[in-house]
Amino acid sequence: MKVILTADVKGQGKKGELVDVSDGYGRNYLLPRGLAKLATKENLNVMEGQAASAEYRRQKAVEEAQAIADSMKDITVELKAKAGENGKLFGSITAKDVSEELKMQHHIKIDKKKFVLPDGIKSLGMVTVDVKIHPGVVGKLKVNVSAQ
Repeated sequence: MKVILTADVKGQGKKGELVDVSDGYGRNYLLPRGLAKLATKENLNVMEGQAASAEYRRQKAVEEAQAIADSMKDITVELKAKAGENGKLFGSITAKDVSEELKMQHHIKIDKKKFVLPDGIKSLGMVTVDVKIHPGVVGKLKVNVSAQ
């Protein structure tokens, strides 16, 4: 019996997959619990439409992320912080600080978790920060830290 899984089923497959199961397992376990539906022509067409729609949304998200990454090449975020005589900051500039300033200065909202700053910025000057906007799309952002 061919069924389309409506939820992940251990040992059978993931949600949305077309699988072949024994008649008893499908009729007595999967269908009554709502874990699958019969693979009729109508249900197969719906499944194909959903897969195409998901692919389209994924492609649009990648295109938008690439556009943001391209626009970030030319942007410089200006930050001011207290620093000592030798150019070391008192504390550090975190991803949250960079994210907030990017939003305020250039109206680009990016979550702080997407910035690659393991230890933060701890000195004055120009720093290039990687931003993982989308899986496979990494943008470069220039951050200029000056003394307050």
